[in-house]
Amino acid sequence: FWRKGQWQRLGYEENLESFGASGETSSTPLPNSDTTGGESNSKSSSYFIALDSSIENLQERAQQIIDKMNEKRKEDQVLMNNFRESLLMKVSSLAEKLEESMFPVYDHHNKLIQDKIQELYQIMERIKQIETELRKVCHTVEMLYKDLCEQSEL
Repeated sequence: FWRKGQWQRLGYEENLESFGASGETSSTPLPNSDTTGGESNSKSSSYFIALDSSIENLQERAQQIIDKMNEKRKEDQVLMNNFRESLLMKVSSLAEKLEESMFPVYDHHNKLIQDKIQELYQIMERIKQIETELRKVCHTVEMLYKDLCEQSEL
């Protein structure tokens, strides 16, 4: 942001002063001017007054432009802050909606997983039962074999 007095920091005030823009009339005569003649001296004096006035006007105009630019930048900053807040609210709202839409999907998947786990437990229980029956059958076959072996020895 530009502020009053920055002309001096940038060296413009110094350069403008060398041309008589400091607000004071220059006492340096023009090269071809007659310093003894009253009429030409008043002409050069009025010339420098007009030059000082137009340079001061230019400085004031430049400062007004800089001030306007600073005000516009402040307005832009407020606009960007409002936009950022609005965008954050919309993104937050969309994230909440997305999260809410994910819950039914999670519930559905949880039910499917629960059903599959229940089915797995049932299968494992059936395997245990079959395993127990198989052991019984193996034990029975073993007993029969022993009986047959004993009878054949007799």
